[in-house]
Parts: sequence; C-alpha cells; structure tokens
Amino acid sequence: MNNCPLESERKIMLFLVAALLLMGILLGTAAHLPVPVTLVAAAVIAGWLLVFFLRERRHHDEVTSR
Repeated sequence: MNNCPLESERKIMLFLVAALLLMGILLGTAAHLPVPVTLVAAAVIAGWLLVFFLRERRHHDEVTSR
C-alpha cells in the first residue's frame, strides 16, 4: 500500500498549516497590544463582518426574488 496522501489531502493540510500560522501571528500580535486597542480592533472587525453579512443577505434576497 502507498502511504502518500492524496493531492486533495495535501491541499487541506497546507491550508490548515497556513491558517494556524496566520492565527498564531495574529494572536501573537494581539497579545502584545494593550487590551483597549485589541477590543477596539475586534469591534471594528465585527462591525465590518456585520456590514458584509447584511449586504450579502440583501443581495441574495434581491437575486432570489426575481
């Protein structure tokens, strides 16, 4: 039997490694920032995600109503 992972498994593993690396870098940066700065950045990101969600939902509703 061949123990080499399939190509799709390699892509998934590469994605997971990249995601963990990026998360480590971002969390490491947040650990060195003051708590108020981290909370403000988290609030800005949450607001941005909320606006994106609402715009996508509205766009999806417009497309399905046609």
